[in-house]
Amino acid sequence: MRIIIAGAGEVGTHLAKMLSNENHEIIIIDPEEARLKPIDSTLDVLTHEGSATSIKMLQDSLIKKTDLFIAVTPSEDTNIVSSILAKRFGALKTIARIDNIDYLEDSTLDFFKSIGIDSLIYPELIAAREVLGLLHETGATDFMEFSGGKLLMYVQKLDEKAPILNKTLQEISVIHRTDKYRAVAIKRADKTIIPRGNEQFHIGDKVYVISTHEGIDEMMKTSGKENFEAKSIMILGGSKIGKLVAMYMQKTCEVKLIDPDIKKCEDLAEILDNTLIINGDGRNVDLLEQEGITKMDAFVAVTGNSETNILSCLLAKKMGVKKTIAEVENMEYINLAENSGIDTIINKKIAAASRIFRHTTNPNVTQVKCMTGTDAEVLEFNVPANSKITKGTLRSIDFPKDAIVGGGTRDGVPFIATGDTMIKANDKVVVFTLPSAYETLSKYFT
Repeated sequence: MRIIIAGAGEVGTHLAKMLSNENHEIIIIDPEEARLKPIDSTLDVLTHEGSATSIKMLQDSLIKKTDLFIAVTPSEDTNIVSSILAKRFGALKTIARIDNIDYLEDSTLDFFKSIGIDSLIYPELIAAREVLGLLHETGATDFMEFSGGKLLMYVQKLDEKAPILNKTLQEISVIHRTDKYRAVAIKRADKTIIPRGNEQFHIGDKVYVISTHEGIDEMMKTSGKENFEAKSIMILGGSKIGKLVAMYMQKTCEVKLIDPDIKKCEDLAEILDNTLIINGDGRNVDLLEQEGITKMDAFVAVTGNSETNILSCLLAKKMGVKKTIAEVENMEYINLAENSGIDTIINKKIAAASRIFRHTTNPNVTQVKCMTGTDAEVLEFNVPANSKITKGTLRSIDFPKDAIVGGGTRDGVPFIATGDTMIKANDKVVVFTLPSAYETLSKYFT
């Protein structure tokens, strides 16, 4: 594919890094040379210095057939205008990042399509939905549903209570019934491993598991985790993410939201009629104690400051909060935060990149999730007839060693994959893959 990305910020750069692994022709447009220089020196992409709304810049960039135009600059107006222009100049598909949730109404989406924008991406809404999923699945550090919820991916961090510590996958399969779930990856320090039968689990490992609903209880036992109902939640930061999370959770839970900006607190109080809005500094221990943090089930830090979010979550954890979620937008802080004791890290830029990345992959890909803190991805494929993956058992078809099929659904019925599994046409399958396997993997699903 030929892909043009308008905006060399963190979303655009992260997208370019992901896409450069897949033999696409990529052009990045940005008005600031300082943002383009690091990309030029590290990635195999073309860079053009200039405005994404420049008629001449777009005409020159789109002179060759362009499959996809992605506008992810910090300016919503620039993204909308450049996408409309790009469509008029021949881009086959356009995607624009927005900051206004009203634009996602069905009637408004139809309007945007009529003027040339095929898809809108609202990073804060994507991130808020991730937080809501994690507040429901409290035993996981990350979570995703596939095939309409029939197959699930859980990410769990092993602590000293995990019964599977120092045991291999083979040993666990003998002790526990593992036909309803499968470990597909382990994140250990800075390395992501596709586990084989002799791989041992260590304390601090993040384990990625594909499971059916029937396998959840057994999976929780083996990891030493449990889901609990979050009935009381404290949110630090009246950001768009904080507001969206509170708006939904206040229907069923006790919600308290802290923000240091008095004007923002007043505005939020008008919108959130069943949330207690507190004007104050969320790093203030006395304030947190006064507002009952020790009795909270969950603490969600979504201010615009990564350091504040990390420190406040560590403080909440120390004060007995069972589930902590921190928004960390500084990419270099993610591994540090993950290893510090915080339960879950979210990053709206990676979440947005995952959503956009789906438009650039094999046409048989129905879902994509880029895993925070690693280069790995989880993809759901529709299996076409006569594709390479249907030509034998997973063990016999020389499937890429840096990828693994976790499971799938056949005629709506979920299954967990093993080496002896035969994948059939029209199955939906979930694959965990490292970057080294991207290119080869796609050939199995065409």
